[in-house]
Parts: sequence; C-alpha cells; structure tokens
Amino acid sequence: MVAFRDPRHYPEFTISPPQVRNFILIIAFHKPYGVLCQFTPDQPGQRTLSEFGFPKGVYPLGRLDMDSEGLLLLSDENGLNTRLLDPKNAHERTYLVQVEGDPSAEALEKLCSGAIVIQKHQCLPCRAKIPDIQKEIPPRVPPIRVRKSIPDRWIEISIIEGRNRQVRRMCAHIGFPCLRLVRWSVGAWTLDGIA
Repeated sequence: MVAFRDPRHYPEFTISPPQVRNFILIIAFHKPYGVLCQFTPDQPGQRTLSEFGFPKGVYPLGRLDMDSEGLLLLSDENGLNTRLLDPKNAHERTYLVQVEGDPSAEALEKLCSGAIVIQKHQCLPCRAKIPDIQKEIPPRVPPIRVRKSIPDRWIEISIIEGRNRQVRRMCAHIGFPCLRLVRWSVGAWTLDGIA
C-alpha cells in the first residue's frame, strides 16, 4: 500500500477552491482476488476492504469486480472519483488480462476498433497488445484453471471507460474468455512496486 499526500505528485488531480487543503490522501492498493470493493459485505462471509486497516474517511475510486485484482485507488477527496474516472477526462486504465487461447493480431485489432457493443453500449476504441515484457504479478489464490490442451496468453488492454465487467466482456466478444484480470494502472498510478 502506498499513500500520496502531496497533490504536486499528480498535478492533474489538484483541488480547486473552495475546497482548499494542503493535501489530499490517495492510497494505491493492490486489491487481491476475492475481495469486494467496498467496506461492508453484501452477503455474510464476503471479504471487504474493511479487513485491510485503511484510515477512516477514505473510499474507493472506481471499482474492481470481486474476481478481479490489481490497482485500486482510495481517497478522502470527494470530487476525485469523477475527475479520475469519467471518460470525458480520458484517464487511461490499463489491464493485464490472461485469456484462454492465443489472440491473433486481427483479434486484437477487433478489440481496439471501438466496434464492440456490450449491453447496447458501443465501447470506445482502446489499445490492446501482447505485452513486450511480462510484468511482475504475484500468483493468484486460488490459482486459475489450466487446460493442458488450450494455451493461454497475457494481453494488455488500455481503456478510458470502465463499465461493469467491460474488459471481460470485450475479450469474450472476440472469442478469448478471460481467465485472470489484473488492473495495472490508472492514469499515472501503477501497480509497479506495490505488493
């Protein structure tokens, strides 16, 4: 977990008057698989953010599904959620996605095209590629299912919108089901160096 208190680290998120403060609290957290992205459970037995000892008054900026993992930002600044996550502000989110199968260049082009429609919403164009270098990602607990007869591949997808299960649905739409989804970055913040 890493906390940034000085808005000069990320000037695009400075606070404008009348909310004048010397700092905002932003926490970069590696959300594990199986944790609900809120502080109270929807059902008994669910793991939530409350078990990680965050300071009072912070809330998640955006969401990650319970079966997704990776970078989650939390803050005590009310207006930051909209400034960070509204597609009009074009703050990119990058995901590392382990998919079943081996996507071709043509499949990745289709993913990037902006022609995918999910639940009557046309997705904005995105960027997708096979990563040049494999990023350091800790093993998932429990591990993903592995099929000996079907290969799997990591792809990197960058989007500026974040609809419910969008990346998973985009991958399924092009014929490559998602086995594991890790959000690597949001804007200038990355998972690099966060355990």
